[in-house]
Amino acid sequence: MPLSKRLFDFVLALVGLLLLLPLFALVALLIKLESGGPVFYYSYRVGNGYRIFRFWKFRSMRPDADQMLASMKNLNQYQASTSAAAGAMQAASGTCACGQTCQAQLIDKQGNKVCEKYHRQQQKATGNAAFIKIVNDPRITRIGSFLRNTSIDELPQLFNVLRGDMSIVGNRPLPLYEAERLTTDQFAARFLAPAGITGLWQVSKRGKGGKAGMSEDERKALDVEYARNYSLKKDLGILLRTVPALFQQENV
Repeated sequence: MPLSKRLFDFVLALVGLLLLLPLFALVALLIKLESGGPVFYYSYRVGNGYRIFRFWKFRSMRPDADQMLASMKNLNQYQASTSAAAGAMQAASGTCACGQTCQAQLIDKQGNKVCEKYHRQQQKATGNAAFIKIVNDPRITRIGSFLRNTSIDELPQLFNVLRGDMSIVGNRPLPLYEAERLTTDQFAARFLAPAGITGLWQVSKRGKGGKAGMSEDERKALDVEYARNYSLKKDLGILLRTVPALFQQENV
């Protein structure tokens, strides 16, 4: 990470934490009153260079949220439906059939050659979407919904910025199960950029369906674009666009 970006991050995070201490205390009280349990939640995330670190947030879900996830994967909005997946598979095999050379060749688990486009379509059809997002997630508490809609739940990541785990602006650090699905040459470049609290895809496509209307591949492409072109000047532009994005009813 460039020294200028690191200094900018450290100063902004330190000042932000000092100014936000009263808000931290209020949020902690509200979380305790509604659902008990811990105020903060951490999960292991993958950032720059596939480095794994503890990623902190205000807890916005029920204490047993992780245990509930396994039974809810069918609700993932990035998961192709059975009919849509079948259509995608048919379209892929019609233009890029296994064994042809129109796409980069991969080796599947059985040792057979298969084109990369066909392989990606097959992953979507069999439940291997890289991102997970559930509409009207029942694991989210009432105060948690407010924290997410205002992005207040993200504020503890300022501690990650102070430690150097993250930057203010960068690509979102991914859970391990998502990161392991983005190791192909096409998308691995996203991990060349620092992990960030906000980033390019979070402020993109405003007024055109917003982030809720953004496909998984569009998110991946924006991550790669940021990793290849990031600079302090562009970070400042993203920060300025983050402020109005906070007032959209979506997670930033």
